[in-house]
Parts: sequence; C-alpha cells; structure tokens
Amino acid sequence: MLEHLNEVNDVTICSVFDDCFKTYGRVLTNIDFSPLCDYLIAQTPVPETGNIYVASDEKMEAMPVCALTQNTVYGGMPIQIGYCNGRNTTYNGFEYHKGSEINVAATDLMLVLGHTWQIEDNRFYVGNEQVFFVPQGTAIELFQTTLHLSPCRVTDDGFRAVVILPRGTNTPLTEKPADPTGENRLLLQKNKWVLSHPDREPLMKQGAFPGLIGENKELKY
Repeated sequence: MLEHLNEVNDVTICSVFDDCFKTYGRVLTNIDFSPLCDYLIAQTPVPETGNIYVASDEKMEAMPVCALTQNTVYGGMPIQIGYCNGRNTTYNGFEYHKGSEINVAATDLMLVLGHTWQIEDNRFYVGNEQVFFVPQGTAIELFQTTLHLSPCRVTDDGFRAVVILPRGTNTPLTEKPADPTGENRLLLQKNKWVLSHPDREPLMKQGAFPGLIGENKELKY
C-alpha cells in the first residue's frame, strides 16, 4: 500500500514506523485498542460525503481500555474517546491542542502533519508538511506540538479512526479570549487552535483563520 501511494502522489508518503515520525509522535504498542476499532467497524457509519466527527462516545468510554489509557498515557487526567469517519482526500488545514492526541486507525489511512514551530504569523505554508501512512490497527500518540486535521482515505470505502483527547477538547467555547490577536485568533473551540485553508468552506463558516497558505492538495490512492 505505501509503495502504491508514493507512486500515485507527487508528495512523499512516509510510514509512522519511520524515524522521521519521531518529531511528530510515537507508535503505541503497550495498549490493546482493538475493542475500540471493532466498535467503529461494526457500529459507526462512514458518510457518503465529507466526514463525521464525534468528540465523545459513551459506549467507547465505558470500555476498560478507556481507564487504562487515561491512567497510563494521560497520567490520570480525564479523557474523551470519540471517532472521525469519512472520505476526505485534501489537506484542508491544521489544528493543534495543548495535550497529546491519540489516533487509532480502524482502517488504513493517511495523515498530513506539521509542527507548531513552523507557524509564522499564524500561517503555515504548504510544502513544509509531511504525509504519513497509518496501517489499520496502528495506534499513535501525536504530540501537542504536532499540527494535524482529518485523516485522508486510501480506498473508496473511506476511513475510520479512533480519536482520544483531553476531556472537553473540540467542544464549544464558553468564552472567547478578550484579546482576539496572535494565537487567540486561531482558537476555534475549547483546546482547539485552527489554521484553515481558505477553500475549506465548513471551517471558514465556523470562523476559522485562513492560515494554510498554498494549494489545498488532494492525496490520491
């Protein structure tokens, strides 16, 4: 699959098992996330178009793996477990959080990643990103300095991904910062700072800052 993806795309696709992933995150091998993946495959839909994101799923959070992840990876801090399913193929933008995000690939998928230190004046320039292939069943922790957004599909069937975050992330803000400048301009939801591509209409309608500069590249499969 990885070889094929590199043949059909004009950007390099790396594996999360490559050394170049180490500045973005790490592969988690000490926790069995398969019950969450099984649930996604059996119980959650892939929309006909676009993506669906659920920040917190009570059934997933009731599984023993939730407490295990909370007490190990997050040091006892409260977490939420949800999912992102969809058919995305374009970059669209980036987001980041203050705290790690765990993604578990219930299907093969790709992620477009960057670093927060590559942001200049609230802008990230296309060409500084790196695309990674995440094989089905692989769990990764994305560091809080890692820019990311929706996965991209690698088949016509779309993708399914488990998303684990500090509790409350990606929920509506109760109060916006008094000073709407600098990094505050990127704050779109709780613990969610966003740089949108200007062509990404759903994000722009939410008030996201048009900070992804360059082509909104489409990844082929």
